[in-house]
Amino acid sequence: METPTLVYDDDCGFCTWWATYLTSRSSIRLVGFSELDHTPELRAALPDQYEDCSHLVTEDGVHSCGESIEQTFLHAEIGGPAHDVVRFVHHFEEYQQVRDHGYEWVANNRGLLGNYLSKTPPARADGQAGE
Repeated sequence: METPTLVYDDDCGFCTWWATYLTSRSSIRLVGFSELDHTPELRAALPDQYEDCSHLVTEDGVHSCGESIEQTFLHAEIGGPAHDVVRFVHHFEEYQQVRDHGYEWVANNRGLLGNYLSKTPPARADGQAGE
């Protein structure tokens, strides 16, 4: 995939806020789950259970869940010295475990977190707004 693409749950206000925040500060294309019917090539690149978490699809492959957010963060024009830290610790198994547990905790609590950070999800192809 020539242009890195973040695929996310566009039916979630919290997810929409973060996905928009990160991709608006990078050249990453943003595609919601509801748009995958219109992008069969992208859908084919994703794992079978793609709706379990977000995915960053790049020329190097598919980065899923915590790694998708990590890699999107590294593509974004934010973070400054934090980029160097993430690139360094990325290679440690302990960091990867903490990253993935953190992603899982956020995913399990996105309803609560959406009370503080949320953006109205885009209208879906069926004309209804996401929840």
